[in-house]
Amino acid sequence: MKLEQKEKSLLFSETIIPDIFFSEYLPNLPGDYLKIYLYMIFLSKYNKDIKLNDLSKKLNIPIKIINDAIKYLEENNLILKKASGYIIVDLQETTLHNLYTPNLTMSKEKIEQTSKNKARAKAIEHINNMYFQGIMGPSWYNDIDLWFKKYEFDEQVMIALFDYCYNRSAMHKNYIQTVAESWSSNKVKTWNDLDQYYEKQENLNKFKKTIAKKLGKYNGLTQYEEAYIENWVLNFGYDMSIIEIALKRTTLKQNPTFEYINNVITDWHDRNLKTPTEVSAFLEQRKKQEKSTKELKSKVNKGTFEQRNYDNLDFLYANQGNEGGFHV
Repeated sequence: MKLEQKEKSLLFSETIIPDIFFSEYLPNLPGDYLKIYLYMIFLSKYNKDIKLNDLSKKLNIPIKIINDAIKYLEENNLILKKASGYIIVDLQETTLHNLYTPNLTMSKEKIEQTSKNKARAKAIEHINNMYFQGIMGPSWYNDIDLWFKKYEFDEQVMIALFDYCYNRSAMHKNYIQTVAESWSSNKVKTWNDLDQYYEKQENLNKFKKTIAKKLGKYNGLTQYEEAYIENWVLNFGYDMSIIEIALKRTTLKQNPTFEYINNVITDWHDRNLKTPTEVSAFLEQRKKQEKSTKELKSKVNKGTFEQRNYDNLDFLYANQGNEGGFHV
């Protein structure tokens, strides 16, 4: 006995898109790619054979974008290439397979450990309800679990991570992971660590604003200038009391550059000068040496020889990287 269903006309038929597509794929899918994908699903219902040129004309999309879209859809497992064309991937079946297969290899201890972690489960539930309106895609659960293991964040830090990205309208995985990498590289694991990190960043921003104001850079600092300041503060451990001394030295030069200031501060760090007192004592000593050198040179017949004044600190700072033996 053969059972048949009457085929609906185009007017009464519908194309079904699984909800998993909207939660997992739609947010990152470019507009033209979405248009192409939906039309491919529509054509697949009727087993239509269509050429790329025809698709381009039908959708009014350049052929290059059609090719780029197909490549993107294939790389993101939305379509599968076959000898005769492409197959629309069953997203529900694929998601079920990805979720189920790893569980088959989980040890009993691992399952018990996961089931006992109620705090983590509550954190994920909070993330789902607060930032995904309760419809977070299944793959997010795996990613969050992976980030818990990789970065060793506690539950409050993980929630703060999503809150940070949500407030910046950047709820996509690459951005979230980039922020997580940054926090982890700054040794953030607990809420207390994160609080200290925020405080450090706030102080750093104050440094940048203060330095920009003192140098008359009212349009802000460049990325490279900010990197110099971060190096002085985070790596050298210098505060404004030392940086202020270096900034004052710019009054001795015409059109001083950030590189000059960096050479000054780097030289102090290389000399293991850690306090304003040590820096001031060093500069006073060098000043006396320069004075003695000038007095000695004034007694020498200038026509006998010509000597470049390498004892002058400002000359050294301004030319580091241009003379042999000196580098930034």
